[in-house]
Amino acid sequence: MEPEGSSFNIKTIFTLIVLNWQWFLVSMFIFICGALLYLRTTAPVYQVSAKMLIKDEANNRMRSSGQMLSNMQDLGFISNSAGIDNEVEILRSHILAKQAVNDLKLYVEYYAKGRLREQLIYKTQPINVELDSAGMEKISKMRARMIMFKLTRNGDKYDIESEEGDISGSFTTLPATVKTKYGDLTFTQNEEREMGKGSTMVVKIISPTIVANRYVAALQVAPTSKMTSIAQLVLNDADPDRGIEYLLKLADCYNDQANEDKNEIARKTQEFITARLYEIEHDLSLTETEIERYKRDNNLIQLRIDATQTMTQANQFTDKLTEAQVQLQILSDLQNYVNNMNEDYKLIPSNVGLTDASSAQLIGEYNKTVLERDNLLKAVSADAPQIAKLNDRLNNLTAAIKEALKQARHTSEIQKRGIQKQYDMYQSRVANTPEQERVLTEIGRQQEVKSGLYVMLLQKLEESRISLAATADKGKLIDEPVFGGKVSPKSSIILLVAIVLGFALPLLIVYLLQMLRYKIEGHEDVARQTSLPIIADVAVASDSVKTAAGIVVHENENNQIDEIFRSMRTNIQFMMQGDQKVILFTSSTSGEGKTFNAANLAMSFALLGKKVILLGLDIRKPALGRLFDIKDRADGITTLLVKDSVTMSDITPHIKPSGLNNNLDLLLAGPVPPNPTELLARENLSEIISLLRKEYDYIILDTAPVGLVTDTLQIGKYADVTAFVCRADYTPKSSFSLINSLAEEEKLPNMCIVLNGVDMSKKKYGYYYGYGRYGKYGRYISNYNSYGSYGNNYGNYAESHYGNKTDSSIKR
Repeated sequence: MEPEGSSFNIKTIFTLIVLNWQWFLVSMFIFICGALLYLRTTAPVYQVSAKMLIKDEANNRMRSSGQMLSNMQDLGFISNSAGIDNEVEILRSHILAKQAVNDLKLYVEYYAKGRLREQLIYKTQPINVELDSAGMEKISKMRARMIMFKLTRNGDKYDIESEEGDISGSFTTLPATVKTKYGDLTFTQNEEREMGKGSTMVVKIISPTIVANRYVAALQVAPTSKMTSIAQLVLNDADPDRGIEYLLKLADCYNDQANEDKNEIARKTQEFITARLYEIEHDLSLTETEIERYKRDNNLIQLRIDATQTMTQANQFTDKLTEAQVQLQILSDLQNYVNNMNEDYKLIPSNVGLTDASSAQLIGEYNKTVLERDNLLKAVSADAPQIAKLNDRLNNLTAAIKEALKQARHTSEIQKRGIQKQYDMYQSRVANTPEQERVLTEIGRQQEVKSGLYVMLLQKLEESRISLAATADKGKLIDEPVFGGKVSPKSSIILLVAIVLGFALPLLIVYLLQMLRYKIEGHEDVARQTSLPIIADVAVASDSVKTAAGIVVHENENNQIDEIFRSMRTNIQFMMQGDQKVILFTSSTSGEGKTFNAANLAMSFALLGKKVILLGLDIRKPALGRLFDIKDRADGITTLLVKDSVTMSDITPHIKPSGLNNNLDLLLAGPVPPNPTELLARENLSEIISLLRKEYDYIILDTAPVGLVTDTLQIGKYADVTAFVCRADYTPKSSFSLINSLAEEEKLPNMCIVLNGVDMSKKKYGYYYGYGRYGKYGRYISNYNSYGSYGNNYGNYAESHYGNKTDSSIKR
């Protein structure tokens, strides 16, 4: 047997929609109304965006270091993604967001009363409200992190009140201050705007931290590509003007922070140079005082110096010795500075005239790392892995700087000793120079050294000041913030979802109800349950077309019910072969209409001029006598079955005319026996049917329900065709497991299905059959309402009902 097909079927879905179209319309109407109400009550969110160029100084230094590195970056082998990623995190940091919120005072929100929802007001509010710093700190510590109150103008008086009752007060003139338990609220007029009389404004004061968190969550920052340092800033906000101003302010705050970091090096250098200038100025003053004293003590007014070659060479080595001493002094000062830093990672002065390239490079790398660590600390905690990694790097750089300064000092000392040796050689040649000249030369040399160092430091101090004054912004907005349209709620999507849900919900409900129905409904249901041929879909007939025994088939009639049984008759004839003529009618349970269909099929055969006999083999609960209104029901098949042998002369007295057609005879069940199963198992039944085969063209057996008793299974071996009757909206789908099992095991011969009780007056059957199998007879549908209570007259089968009535005259 073929398994039941998939429950999902396009035709089934379309049928459900057609039959329940009103529910779909109601559902979609409700969902669309709900969507429109949602769109009216939900505050819209808009999108603004901007592009910022972030100047990557480290990348610029790398480009200037060599053409090869520049080419490698252009080809993609070296990327500046790490630098831009750090700047992205800084732009999304809570510190910058909070600074922007405080500068724009976004922690105060104003709303106007609307019909369905409150309308956000930005910069168009008639009155500005501000809370003092102490009050803002209190709000930040509250659980709600927010206070809210209404400001209403009643005539010339302004009243404020909150729903909780913790804020109340009034004033008549602006500006005004109202004291509350949270702090002092200050009210000022917003330019030339005026609050209308009787109007109300809702004011919310929120913790700046909460507002900053909200903007951090709503802001998206990402590089436009891997090869550029341009960041795309996208912000979602309830007011586009507010969002644009926030992006502009965020860029300003970002540049202020970056400039502060860059200026810190210049300030540290200034502090170092200023301190050294003070010391050198003091030493230079002492040297000049010593020269003045020596000249005064020795009565010297003017010195004569011979411009000889020896003196020239001595002067040259004097200059070199001066330079060497200057470098030693710088190295000594830097060593003292580095050794006294401990581990607080301070910036090291870098632009002080140091000629040792290795030390200068290490100091520059150290200062860059210190700035990177300070920037990262604004976004992460001091215990973060990134900070620990930078700390290790700074410690290593500090050790390297100390070693480099040590090596540079050692090298400078060696150079100084060589210069000193040459200098002493030339000085020995001028040994005869007057002592005054020698002393003054020595003092003058000290003066020249200190004066040169003083001038150099003054120059470096000026350069540092120029650098501090000419600091350029790190970030530049290359695209002004632009309005990108409404982000949510998307009207078209919301309405589309409402339409889809409005259509899908009733479809799902109806489809689930359809799947949960455990009784068959129509032809398609039966076809899905079994592969047996369905020979007829019998419609419900009205009482007006019925005659005795519920017969609805009439001679010379051409209505729907007649055509149905003609179709059944034809299909059964096609199923018969040769001299087959016995047709068995059964069902799974009582009330499915097997007796009705057997009687009408018998009548249909009789109208062909065939001799037909209808046997009532449901001997547990006979129905044929009652249906055909036969008074004498004592004679019947049970009387014949108890005999040892049966002849046609024994059978003939028990055969009764139907009274409807001369070609149709009846052989009733007779008295109810106490042992129906054993009685039907006797060979007499085979003899009776064999004898009737000789006398009649067709023998129709009306048997007991096979789902309740086994009588029919014993009778089945005498039949040629088995018509299994099921009834729409009555027979459970589970009964088809029994039907399929009987067919598979061949317990009943040549099985087919008769679908009974299709009520064409119902909308679903009218749709199923109106343009299908019996479409041309649709004009008769309204005439047929119910074929009466033949199913009820048949009675309710149950095993407890069988064998209750017995005839004492029946013997085994």
